[in-house]
Amino acid sequence: MQRGGYGACEGGADDSVSESASPVATTTAPAVAPRRVWIVLAVALLAVSLAAIYIRLADAPGVVVALYRMAIAALVMLPVTLRGLRRTPLTKRTAWLTVGAGALLALHFAAWISSLSFTSVAASVSLASTAPLWMALMAWLFLGTAPTLGVLVGVLMAVAGAATIGFGDLSGGSEPLLGDALALLGAVAGAGYILLGRSVQRLGVGLDAYAGTAYAVAAVLLAPLPAIFGHDYFGYPGATYAWILLLALMPQLIGHTGINYAAKLLDPTVVATALLLEPLGSGLLALIVFGEVPSLLTLVGAVILLAGVLITLRSTREGRATGGAISPPTGS
Repeated sequence: MQRGGYGACEGGADDSVSESASPVATTTAPAVAPRRVWIVLAVALLAVSLAAIYIRLADAPGVVVALYRMAIAALVMLPVTLRGLRRTPLTKRTAWLTVGAGALLALHFAAWISSLSFTSVAASVSLASTAPLWMALMAWLFLGTAPTLGVLVGVLMAVAGAATIGFGDLSGGSEPLLGDALALLGAVAGAGYILLGRSVQRLGVGLDAYAGTAYAVAAVLLAPLPAIFGHDYFGYPGATYAWILLLALMPQLIGHTGINYAAKLLDPTVVATALLLEPLGSGLLALIVFGEVPSLLTLVGAVILLAGVLITLRSTREGRATGGAISPPTGS
């Protein structure tokens, strides 16, 4: 989602993403941001880049990892969520929107995390970073917001990049095309999560109330999936639980909290652009930890795809003037 993602930028303790996960940060940025904000952003970028590595090291089915990740995040945020709900309680409409957002968040993490079992880290994270493209398309289809020429160019470039990754990834992973499709599905779900979260907040619900509730909904909806797919809930090595705990604490809470903190003080497009370095960070870490070398076509496709995302982000800057900020596009 967000990736996140999508991830989206789904937030941490102070905001919410979301993967990444605040869905939107609309606070006006100061003229000069303190140096510590850039340091926080750099640490957050490193934290979200670790997500794919932790998932691989956990060595457990994707739906199991997604369930534990969301459950841990929801529990950690529970006090903040309850305090937020007392301040800005959900109405019937916002409650249904939040349930829908939680369902999309569950799909985002289940799909993206599962993709890492079938394709390379570089391909998965690059494809999961396309959430802004899907947000622009959804705004066009469902909100009547016609895309600009720049957005159309960005989308076409990203499609070309994704196709190049698909061809270059044929020899990477056990079932690379399935993995690539799951990563894209995660990006689409993450984009929907962000847009619904934006709607909930515009209706007066605080980010702390919304995001923690969405996390809890995602965890509940993910709960039956291991049984449906024939996976065990327990009985994994201790190291698996340790890596999942790190996944919930580092990329989810530290990473996305830092992203949202930076997005409140910097131009959100600058933050989103910086987060396009996530595939590079994850790819380098995969090379170091797993010795995973992406093919030349995968690398070329990733560059074309991320350039397309960057053009889309730049072309949607004017949307922020009417509350249409693009959330940082992280799949982790």
